Amino acid sequence: MCEFCMKHGEGKKWYLEAKNYSEDLMSDIRRRKFIEDFFSDTDQLKVAAERMDKFDSAPWLVRRSVRWRLARFFKKNHHGQVLPIEDIEKIFGFTNSIVRVSCICRKIIHGREERYCYGISMAPDGGKFVEMVKSLDPSLFSGPDSKGLETLSKEDALTLFKEHESEGLCHSIWTFGSPFIAGICNCDRPDCMAMQTTVTHGIPCMYRAEYVAQLNPELCTGCRQCMRVCQFGAISYSAGSKKVAIDPRLCYGCGVCRAVCEKNAIQLEDRSKVPAVANLW
Repeated sequence: MCEFCMKHGEGKKWYLEAKNYSEDLMSDIRRRKFIEDFFSDTDQLKVAAERMDKFDSAPWLVRRSVRWRLARFFKKNHHGQVLPIEDIEKIFGFTNSIVRVSCICRKIIHGREERYCYGISMAPDGGKFVEMVKSLDPSLFSGPDSKGLETLSKEDALTLFKEHESEGLCHSIWTFGSPFIAGICNCDRPDCMAMQTTVTHGIPCMYRAEYVAQLNPELCTGCRQCMRVCQFGAISYSAGSKKVAIDPRLCYGCGVCRAVCEKNAIQLEDRSKVPAVANLW
């Protein structure tokens, strides 16, 4: 189990604990201040993303110090974890509302609204979190796909997540003042600042899933469709065997490669059962 499961889930998957979606957590002043700053100052997020390129060229000791401080900040305030579709379905099973919103990362990077993010809550219509964010940035709830607040049924939301997965997007769940969970995103590296921060720049704010992808070579035909959708560079192709290979050390366990494999050659295994990556998050 990851450290968040031990700290926020009592040894169980922390994101499957209903208490971490509780409206009561929204009464915390520090958490509300963080949410206000996060959604009301998108220019600050853009500047932070631009600074990442300078970070890569900084001296080693500087990078080490900055990486430690930022990782600590993210864990406390806004960290994410990759999830496969079956855990998304479990979350939809006990949350009471799902609201589709504009993706703040894509809005900053591309300058337009694209609805790949979802607010989730134990309260109807997104509860206090949606009310608060809507008052700060109403454009998140008036994107091109619909007008106004777009509340979805659990069935419709799951269908959309499967469509996102077929596009090669991986699912990730996010805190706003840990352990309060309020959102699920569908990410790819060019469009997701969190994924760029974690994978490209080596500053962890998005953590690996509780799973890792495993390949059955006997079923693999070497079509390489899984390589096309892997956001983490975990899959390579062997010209000798005419098959792909999955590096578990790079795999984040999203299951997107599994979704596009027509031969069912890829399955997800509990990370704890794969010694090489059992403690790699």
